[in-house]
Amino acid sequence: MILFTYPIRTAFTDRDLEMIRPVANIKSLEFTQSPIKLPFYFFIQFFQLLWFLPKTSQYLCFFGGYHSVLPVWFGKIFKIRCIIQAGGMDCINMPEIGYGNFRKKWLRKATTYSFKNCSLILPVADALVRQDYSYDSKISPKQGLLNLISDLQTPIQVIPNGFNTEFWKDFGKTRKPLSFISVATGTSNPSRAIVKGYDLIEKLAKNHPEWSFTFIGDSKYNSSLPNIKVFGKMKAQDLVEAFNTHRYDLQLSTSEGFPNSLGEAMACGCIPIGSAVGAIPEIIDSTGLILPQKDLALLQDLLSQFLLENPKEKSILARKRILDFFSYQLRQENLTMALFDTNSNDLNH
Repeated sequence: MILFTYPIRTAFTDRDLEMIRPVANIKSLEFTQSPIKLPFYFFIQFFQLLWFLPKTSQYLCFFGGYHSVLPVWFGKIFKIRCIIQAGGMDCINMPEIGYGNFRKKWLRKATTYSFKNCSLILPVADALVRQDYSYDSKISPKQGLLNLISDLQTPIQVIPNGFNTEFWKDFGKTRKPLSFISVATGTSNPSRAIVKGYDLIEKLAKNHPEWSFTFIGDSKYNSSLPNIKVFGKMKAQDLVEAFNTHRYDLQLSTSEGFPNSLGEAMACGCIPIGSAVGAIPEIIDSTGLILPQKDLALLQDLLSQFLLENPKEKSILARKRILDFFSYQLRQENLTMALFDTNSNDLNH
């Protein structure tokens, strides 16, 4: 049995559980993101791991952090393979915007211990392994695991996210010409809003009142601009509908791993506009616009030409990019191969 632990349940964890369950017995254990509850959850997790120990053939951790320390320790003590899926903030040190595991002393220690002592690391993007960051000049350029843990020896295998393109699809509806959508959770927290690039989008929206912007994911986010509409979290089917009514998807994050919403939007035919951080340039490639630096004037200059290009052709290319390189099936194949590379006896047990 695989024990799958994560700090909080997300669309990412649900998707990977869905991918693994057809081929293996997997048990999920949710931890906490609350610092106050940490001692209690460490205590509970220790006895959970002890209880399931006789049945456990492998540990799988979503992100490195406090929740991965005990699974890694159990793995070392009892010779059980432990894999960590690196997803974003666990490979980042950006105290300038209050982001990243490595900006906090004890979280940095927990993350470093986990990555140095696990069996295998599965980042969702090459940029999380090593990144020479240059998007925001205020932020340190050295990001990624190999820059932040100089003596890291753990094997690393990059497995990008994958998307169900039968569900996330283009309905062929008429889209409002200058309509922009952005999806992110937790943006009512000011630092989180900066991480997701909402500060830059707000400035863009203010300069272009004739354009319409939709923010989805946090109903508590407050914007004073009349051309920005804010909605809370949506069911997946409602989100598909929302993507299909907008022409452009904005992913102007200050930091990012591999954003799910970007892939989902592109699969639905939204034309991507993203920042040069994390996996965003790799996902978009030549199908959309990539902003090399966090600069409003530069963004507006690039958009003045980009928005004149044929939107129908760009939309088709955006969806094709996801179909060809970031399919659900491809991630499922690579993930299951990584999990069972040395533990093939886990299959169907």
